[in-house]
Amino acid sequence: MSGARPGPDGRLRCPWCLGSAEYLAYHDEEWGRPVRDDTAMFERLCLEAFQSGLSWLTILRKRENFRAAFRRFDIAAVAAFGSGDVTRLLADPGIVRNRAKIEAAIANARAALDLPGGLAATVWAHAAGDPRPAPVSLADVPAWTPASKALSARLRRHGFRFTGPVTAYSMMQACGVVDDHLAGCFRSGARGACGRRPRGGAAKS
Repeated sequence: MSGARPGPDGRLRCPWCLGSAEYLAYHDEEWGRPVRDDTAMFERLCLEAFQSGLSWLTILRKRENFRAAFRRFDIAAVAAFGSGDVTRLLADPGIVRNRAKIEAAIANARAALDLPGGLAATVWAHAAGDPRPAPVSLADVPAWTPASKALSARLRRHGFRFTGPVTAYSMMQACGVVDDHLAGCFRSGARGACGRRPRGGAAKS
């Protein structure tokens, strides 16, 4: 569970992704690739918040259901949700039915509409150069950084919820704002993130 390990094709990868086909595809095809538009960034923010306390694999397997339930994370559409939508979402078995997280997603959409410059630009404004060398093991990757703490504080000042420093850092990793690939991973050096297994995920070997 320390350094990069070979996957089914023999290429070295970060070990957290080797436990399931969903994790493998997410690691190889999406996690850490730069996200620059507000809709995609809002989706990642919402999913990271819903994942809090759960396995990321649970979220991956429900992702299409989330997209359908939240109008494919169109920010204006979600911002317009009312009490009837909250009731609808609480009755939807295809998503995580947590009132606080559902209401946070709606509040965050409204906050995103009023965010100067937009959500993606706000997140990328915290992509300052990181002098750290590529992490060798998962233990070398922090749960949060001063940059994610600053991003969290900025989002909270604008009314965002479920956006603590750890959630903010996970989003920064997922959206390619920071690069935490393990040294040896075939995607090491990309502007992305695969050094730390998703929060809440079971340890994989």
